[in-house]
Amino acid sequence: MNAEIEKCTQNLLSMAARARRILSGAFVVEEALKRKQGTYLLLAADASEETKTKFTRMAAQQNVPTAELLTMQQLGHCLGKEYRAVAVLIDRGFADRLSAYLQNIPTGVD
Repeated sequence: MNAEIEKCTQNLLSMAARARRILSGAFVVEEALKRKQGTYLLLAADASEETKTKFTRMAAQQNVPTAELLTMQQLGHCLGKEYRAVAVLIDRGFADRLSAYLQNIPTGVD
């Protein structure tokens, strides 16, 4: 991921956190996925393989797209927390915008 996309992603996640449209932490994310609230799963690149496997499997069962990006420290910082290995967007608009950033599609408002 290049620096520009990384910065846009961090800004988007920060906005989602301020809008309370992102949940973080293993237990909360697991519950959101079980309740079918998740629209986009985010995994920290340096999360444990067990965590990645567990949440990737859960997201696949719910047809929720998954992205592995940032570090646990960066992900937590975006959300105003310490370290976060996993987070899930619960808003379709934020999920669509994140998907566009990651696919490098111009959104017209950047």
